[in-house]
Amino acid sequence: MTDPTPPVPPLPEQPAADAARSAATPGEASAPAYDPATDPDDTGVPRSLDDDVAAVGRGFFAALFDISFRTFITRRLASVFYVVGLIAIAIGFIVYLVNGIVGGASLLWINVGAGVTAIIATIIIVPLVAFIAVIALRFIIEAVVALIAIAENTERTAQHTRR
Repeated sequence: MTDPTPPVPPLPEQPAADAARSAATPGEASAPAYDPATDPDDTGVPRSLDDDVAAVGRGFFAALFDISFRTFITRRLASVFYVVGLIAIAIGFIVYLVNGIVGGASLLWINVGAGVTAIIATIIIVPLVAFIAVIALRFIIEAVVALIAIAENTERTAQHTRR
C-alpha cells in the first residue's frame, strides 16, 4: 500500500516581494509599530543593564525594610553578590595556591618526592576547585534570580486575574 501524495497548498494571490512593497507604501492602513512598553508578554527581565543599575538605587531602602516582603531586592543585587563571590574565590585561590607551593617547597628539604607531589597537586587541584566554585556560585545565583523572577511574574499574573 502506498500513501497518496499530499495535496499541494494553494499559491498566494501575489508574490511576497509585491506584498512587502504594498505594505511599505505610506497612506494605507498598516499594523502599528511595535511598542515594548505595551507588550503584554513582559517577563520582568531587565531590557538593558542601564535599567537594572537605575533600579538598584530606586527605593532600595524601602524594599530592604519591607516587613511584608512584597518587594524583592535579590534581583537587583545579584550582580553585586556575584562580584563579591568572585573576589572571595580569587582570594581563596591565591591563599591556597601560595600556601600549597610554600608547603611543598618546605617538604623538599625533608622528602623530595613528597615536596614535588605536593607542589604538582597544588598546581592541579587549586585551580580546578576554584573553577568549580565559580560555576557553583553562578548556578546558585542564577537559580535564586530565576526563582525570584518566577515569584514576581506569578504575583503579576495573580494581580491581573483578580481584576
